[in-house]
Amino acid sequence: MSNDAPWTRTLRAAGLIGAGGVPRPTIFAEMSALAARYDAINLGQGFPDEDAPASVLEAAVTAIRSGVNQYPPGRGEPDLRAAIAEHRLRFRGDTVDPATEVLVTAGATEALAATLLALVEPGDEVAVLEPAYDAYAALIALAGGHMVRIPLEGRDQQPTVAAIDAAIGPRTRIVLINNPHNPTGTLVAEPLLERIAQRAAENDAVIVADEVYEHLVYDGATFTSMAALAAGRGRTLVISSAAKTFRVTGWKIGWITGPGDLIDAVTAVKQFLTYVNGAPFQPAVSVGLRLGDDYFEGLRDALQRRRDLLSAGLAAAGFAVSPSRGSYFVVADAGPLGVNDGDAFARELVRDIGVASIPLIAFAPGSTDTRVRRSLRFAFCRSDAAVDEAVRRLRGIGRLGG
Repeated sequence: MSNDAPWTRTLRAAGLIGAGGVPRPTIFAEMSALAARYDAINLGQGFPDEDAPASVLEAAVTAIRSGVNQYPPGRGEPDLRAAIAEHRLRFRGDTVDPATEVLVTAGATEALAATLLALVEPGDEVAVLEPAYDAYAALIALAGGHMVRIPLEGRDQQPTVAAIDAAIGPRTRIVLINNPHNPTGTLVAEPLLERIAQRAAENDAVIVADEVYEHLVYDGATFTSMAALAAGRGRTLVISSAAKTFRVTGWKIGWITGPGDLIDAVTAVKQFLTYVNGAPFQPAVSVGLRLGDDYFEGLRDALQRRRDLLSAGLAAAGFAVSPSRGSYFVVADAGPLGVNDGDAFARELVRDIGVASIPLIAFAPGSTDTRVRRSLRFAFCRSDAAVDEAVRRLRGIGRLGG
């Protein structure tokens, strides 16, 4: 008889831990360790190498020095909740009540965890775009749910109507939509978002919209929040975060907005996870959310410039590069280089060329799609100098011999 705890059996069944219940290092930790070992430019793990705006940093320092170091209110500091509500109205046109329809969390990952644990019963289905952020599979498994995949297909990485209709049905409890999308960098077309919302409404499913890259949308494209769609109103929880928008991935300040009854359910779980978090960082994030449009436009423009530089460098090196319309990731298919195994090639690239990436198969472990199995994800959230150096190093890729 196994002495495994139930959570160990659950994660092993999902392929998320190894023998003996020993957690497997994430691909992000593995590739970052290899990047350090080989002194590579780390375009694998998605964290910036630049600091937040000075006013945001100074607000955190001021809060610490003025004694904001104890437990904040369970739902978050009132001023931060007000700033989140203002931000939603300013950028998305949503009117949310900061007292009842906003919850501050320990980053977007806790927001996802608390939501799934609160709303998913064992055996419920959770529909997810795939390739998918790796935490989704683990959190759905911990909640006892079953992940149903909506594959992103083709060079433009879009779901098909047939795949959406097949994935969302009577057993669907949650439709989890990450848009702009990590890892592919795609921006899901609005008619497809509307189809997803319609199917969720027809099956009385809750929509969980992971929109942490909401400000990182390029080429003049318009980002549409799931909460703004007619079929999504009243059933959508929107998750966002300070991490990507303000370059503070270590602060772990995220939030959820949505209908009060759903927020109450998520709060009931969240209070037994981290309870509360990040007291001195909460007023600092309030400052960030209230920055002028020039900050958000400047962030977008800088990342678009780096995306263009990296995409051109990857194409010149022989990759087939998919368009990146959002997030700060670009996917490159190594098939034209004679590569069939992207996982092995990613390790070769970091060792011999000095550029770290993440194999796309890590985000879709069971995929048989040859394009997915050959492709790599690169992060362009690094400094101009780092992206320039990565492009310079990629020029040597021909010596790998395919």
